[in-house]
Amino acid sequence: MSDIDKNDIVVVTGGTGFLGKAVVANLKSNGYTNVVPIGSADYDLRNMSAVGAMYNHKQPSAVIHLAATVGGIGANKENPGRFMYENLAMGANLIEEGRHQNLKKFVMVGTVCAYPKFTPVPFKEEDIWSGYPEETNAPYGIAKKALMQLIISYKEQYGFNGVNVIPVNMYGPNDNFDPKISHVIPALILKFHEAMQKEPHDPVSVWGTGSASREFLYAEDCAEAIRIAMEIHNDPQPINIGTGQEITIKNLVHLLAEEMGYKGHMVFDTSKPDGQPRRCLDVTRAAEKLGFTCKTSFQEGIRKTIEWFHGDN
Repeated sequence: MSDIDKNDIVVVTGGTGFLGKAVVANLKSNGYTNVVPIGSADYDLRNMSAVGAMYNHKQPSAVIHLAATVGGIGANKENPGRFMYENLAMGANLIEEGRHQNLKKFVMVGTVCAYPKFTPVPFKEEDIWSGYPEETNAPYGIAKKALMQLIISYKEQYGFNGVNVIPVNMYGPNDNFDPKISHVIPALILKFHEAMQKEPHDPVSVWGTGSASREFLYAEDCAEAIRIAMEIHNDPQPINIGTGQEITIKNLVHLLAEEMGYKGHMVFDTSKPDGQPRRCLDVTRAAEKLGFTCKTSFQEGIRKTIEWFHGDN
């Protein structure tokens, strides 16, 4: 039985963004009638007075916190201080104000970047506390890890009903294709698209050696897991959300090239960092606690993402 009624007000921070749109759509398709997406234009969540105003105006029963200041390796390297501060401030403000608001549930959506650089694969939730994150992601990852602990501490001291979910790298329709801040899949799709505007196709340069591996989660699947966590989960200890399968960047590049019909030459720029060597989650806890497993195969998700990109461009 759900902890949240279908007519309860559910605020989704970052609800106008990539994952936010998928979460809002999932909630509405499952019968929730008062879903309130908020974006940075609505409230500056870095500011406690704005967060207080949001709670007073919207009167939510549940908050799903997706809003984040985030980007790929390049953006992380250029903005370590801003990324750390803004993510800490937004989350801490929402949690602190939320504990005074008699919330039924607060869902903190964390990041795989919080895991230590050399976490044994597959990543188990208890390993998240065992070391320092990969350097290029550390400020963002540590901010999210601190908020995870804040949820746990507030449960212990105040009885605050917050839960922590840790999605792996996501992709899908509505992703951010801005080359300055996008993640690997949208960045590569855009690169191939631009290279294919000429005949013969221009070469495409890819950061790193291609040997690093990543696990990718289709955004609609992630949204399903987040809704289930809001409805039935009441333990603040983190839960991994993913597929439990990984692919090397080199194989990802070749898959995208094939799906897009790219016929040019791919160059791996080994002067650029690979980031964390491997990312693949142990998703046993999600299956046991949430009854959740992913529905979308990677190839199907990639095709849907490329179709959406072509339709939007």
